[in-house]
Amino acid sequence: MTLVSGRLFFVIWFAVALAACSTQDRMPVGSVASSANDRGAPATPSSMATARSRTMAASQAKQQYFIEFRSRYAYTYGHSFVIFGRLDRTGKMIDPQVAGLAPKSNDPTIYMLGHVTPVPASTGWTDGDLEDKYMSANWRVMLSETEYRKVVAKIRKLQASSPLWHAVLYNCNAFVADIARFMGYKTPGIWLKPQQFITKLRQMNGGPNAIGRTRRAA
Repeated sequence: MTLVSGRLFFVIWFAVALAACSTQDRMPVGSVASSANDRGAPATPSSMATARSRTMAASQAKQQYFIEFRSRYAYTYGHSFVIFGRLDRTGKMIDPQVAGLAPKSNDPTIYMLGHVTPVPASTGWTDGDLEDKYMSANWRVMLSETEYRKVVAKIRKLQASSPLWHAVLYNCNAFVADIARFMGYKTPGIWLKPQQFITKLRQMNGGPNAIGRTRRAA
């Protein structure tokens, strides 16, 4: 009876995890969709909004610090994380740093166990994070040096206090959401696919001038 109950518990938890992350993120086929206006229609801001946008653009051109909320393709439903650092004059990243929550082990058994019970986590770079060909969605935010240092301090604090990963209770999206909320942004539900999570995060906060994109998958 105990064995049957244990198996039933695993099946229930696994079903919940699949419901949360049910569709596999696939590599893109075809063109890249711009996120400047996710609905495809040109934005028509008021004169005040236009002036503000120009001011923001001018300010961003002078700022070198950034944080990028990003998702990438993976063998399962993908992964979300943040990249942060500075940009050179051409917009190229200078020694970018990565923070995200993922199972610490590459063992598939540990990964599957993380859909049932929390497992040890890593909070830094994982394979493919900095390769644009694997990027499925992103949203880049430019920061002043003061803002950047505050955000980095929050990220370091999260990294030090997030030793466990669970596919449903506290996953990669939840880790990214904690950073976004600290910055004052609204966040979508953590049970979306990472690509959908990052896209929704951008749509909820970025407006028509958001710097980012979402790749279409076949």
